[in-house]
Amino acid sequence: MTDPAAPGRAYRPWLGILFMSIACTLFPIMNGLVKLLSSRYPFEEVVWARVFSHLLLIVLIFFPRRGWALFRSRQPISQLICSITLLASTFFFFGAVKYVGVAEAISISFIAPLAVVFLAWPLLGERITAMRLLAVLVGFTGVLIVIRPGSSVFQWASLMIVASAIAYAVYQIFIRRVAGLDHPSTTVFYSAFGSTIVMSLVVPFVWRTPDSLSDALLLSSLGIFGGIGHYCVARAMTYAPANFIAPFNYTQMIGSVIVGYLMFSEIPDIYTWLGSAVIIAAGLMVGWRARATARN
Repeated sequence: MTDPAAPGRAYRPWLGILFMSIACTLFPIMNGLVKLLSSRYPFEEVVWARVFSHLLLIVLIFFPRRGWALFRSRQPISQLICSITLLASTFFFFGAVKYVGVAEAISISFIAPLAVVFLAWPLLGERITAMRLLAVLVGFTGVLIVIRPGSSVFQWASLMIVASAIAYAVYQIFIRRVAGLDHPSTTVFYSAFGSTIVMSLVVPFVWRTPDSLSDALLLSSLGIFGGIGHYCVARAMTYAPANFIAPFNYTQMIGSVIVGYLMFSEIPDIYTWLGSAVIIAAGLMVGWRARATARN
């Protein structure tokens, strides 16, 4: 990914915001379709459709440009870990979203950036400051507000989304390790490739043939929404610094509320809004401190 501050790369923050906004529009739509399809088909089949269609999209876009270089990696072990953790994150999220509201699910998943801050300490040796540790604790408090232990909302599905967020945080950490050694397209390819192999071994045991052409198209669209969304995130980061763009990721909450209401007549309760606000505030706290440190 090119540094936006580098010579020859224009600093275009509003273009970065545009691409991030597109991504944050596509992701809630994908999550809504996952919830819809998981009520009709085994979620393992939905996961397979997501990763397989994503893999095809990556190959179609990048192989004509990069050829066999697309498959060459200097960090195969780290790529394997990236693939495993991304699959785990997808598997947990898809398995849970059938039972949890779209907005509630995305609000809990917002804990992932904070989990990165905490896990980067033992996995990358990055020092964690008292302010960042406080932000992590505040963020987890927000999660507790959303899932409310002791209430009917507190269920295994909510805990699966927490597990999904933690797995995604580990994935992001190992992405850092390979970022300077492997081309981003190679990393994206192996993440989808490993997931596709695993799920291709699982899906024959749960396979259910799509009931209609529209269902088949919806299953195929999951990888397209996800792939284009991740591409838009990558493009956004080329036009503005990550600590400027990242907070706009929280606009997914708006799209999730809209999708949840239009597709499932879901209306988030006051605890979901309050918990989301606490989690988002903690995430913005980390981003603000990172930006302040970078300036000094």
